[in-house]
Amino acid sequence: MRWQNLRLDDGTNQPVLIERGAVTRTFDTPGFRGITFHEVQARSLINEVPGASRVPFRYTINPYRGCSHGCVGCFARNTHTYLNLDSGQDFNSQVVVKVNAPDLVRRELARPQWRRDRAGAAIAMGTNVDCYQRAEGRYRLMPGIIAALRDERHPFSILTRGPLLLRDLELLGDAAQHVEVSLAVSVPFVDRDLARSFEPGAASPPARLRICSRLEQAGLGCAVLMAPILPFLSDSPRQLEATVAQLAAAGARSITPIVLHLRPGAREWYFTWLRQHHPDLVGRYEELYRGGAYAPKSYQRRITEQVRELAERYGVTRRTADAHRRVGTEEAATAPAAARPTQLSLL
Repeated sequence: MRWQNLRLDDGTNQPVLIERGAVTRTFDTPGFRGITFHEVQARSLINEVPGASRVPFRYTINPYRGCSHGCVGCFARNTHTYLNLDSGQDFNSQVVVKVNAPDLVRRELARPQWRRDRAGAAIAMGTNVDCYQRAEGRYRLMPGIIAALRDERHPFSILTRGPLLLRDLELLGDAAQHVEVSLAVSVPFVDRDLARSFEPGAASPPARLRICSRLEQAGLGCAVLMAPILPFLSDSPRQLEATVAQLAAAGARSITPIVLHLRPGAREWYFTWLRQHHPDLVGRYEELYRGGAYAPKSYQRRITEQVRELAERYGVTRRTADAHRRVGTEEAATAPAAARPTQLSLL
């Protein structure tokens, strides 16, 4: 383990972080090899989402920046450039840890203005980077955050790819007795080879299916985001059916498909990966995304309709209609069917 103080201007290539005095750590254990953790004392934790954003929530909590899952198409990649870090390998391996997150969220929720104006507004977690990524196993920030939200009777949602969420299953169950808790897992496809390539640091699809099953068995319910669906790689009728069938078997309460979108930062990194692993698809992607970050609406509608029909066939829609509490993301929960079109990836 190595320690080092980061300085804002020392003539080196150290990244510019949130404040002077941040500390970096590296660990030699296999699960953390190659990852640098930047421990910071954050000044604020609860973020208000701009009104123009197309998301179904107003507030978020992100205890980490950067993500060791390494998902090639993660839309959050460009946020690392705000720290003078790159949106590619740095995003995967330079993880900012807001070590004071549990105490800070308690203070922010206790403020009179928050209690007066925003009490009851759901707070979403896992919408930028995964709050149950590998770092959480060491830093254990989420139990304190969940406990603070429970104690303040504040509704919240969690979206994750990380089985580490099951560590906090008892705490989540307790919180659900006092406040509305919505849980969702991201499973874009069940092809293990594609998963190892596209999301090399994330848990395998079967491991994420087990999260869904455990949450359902615990009575908490689990929504699933099929996100992102990769054009020409995971969008064939056979692949979509294989994914929906396994999600249904795992007990998913709802399924929301989201087609890959490529914002700046993610776009460059994704095309680099595409040229290395699927060079024959580069031209097709350039054509499909020639209009910008999003695939054509006609393509999105086709995928959404296919998933909706499959969800009905495998009984997920009936399960959603029978659920007595809202589960998963706000978007998945309020959809009357198992899927509906959207252009926003929450991962």
